[in-house]
Amino acid sequence: MQEVIRLLKEKNLYISTMESCTGGGVVNALTNVEGASEVLKYSAVTYSNEFKIKMGVSEDIINKYSVYSIETAKEMAKSIVNFTNSDLGVGITGKLNRVDNNNLVGDNNRVFISIYDKNNDNYYNKEVVVDKNTRSENKLLIIDIIKDMLLEILSR
Repeated sequence: MQEVIRLLKEKNLYISTMESCTGGGVVNALTNVEGASEVLKYSAVTYSNEFKIKMGVSEDIINKYSVYSIETAKEMAKSIVNFTNSDLGVGITGKLNRVDNNNLVGDNNRVFISIYDKNNDNYYNKEVVVDKNTRSENKLLIIDIIKDMLLEILSR
C-alpha cells in the first residue's frame, strides 16, 4: 500500500473505506504505511445491515439485491465518500468461508468490491470468488486485489 499512499499524496486525494467481510483489513493495510493520516479521512466496519443503512446505504438496495451484491458494494463506496467528502471510497461486502444466518441470500465465498471515484463520478467494480482455506487468507487476497485496483485507478 506504500505506492497507493504515495500516489494519493502526490495527487492530493483523500480516501475512505466502508468494509464488511474484510473487517477493517483494508484500512489496516493503509495505516501500516507512514503518512497514511495525510490521505485517509475515515473508515467504517459495517458488519450489520443496520449500520450499513445508518452510514447511508439504501435499505431498498439491500432488500432488492441483498447485502451480498455489487449494488450494495457500490452504495457502500459512494456513501462513505458522501459521509467524509473524500475523493475515493472503497466498499466491500461478501461471505468468507461461512453461512450468514441473518442474510441467507448470496453465494458463500463471493466478495463484491466497489471503488467510487467522486471526481469522475465513476465506479470500479470487481466480483471475486475466494478459494483460500481460512478467513485470514481470503481477507489478504481481497486486500491485495483492492490495492491493485487502487494502483490502476491512481495511475491514470
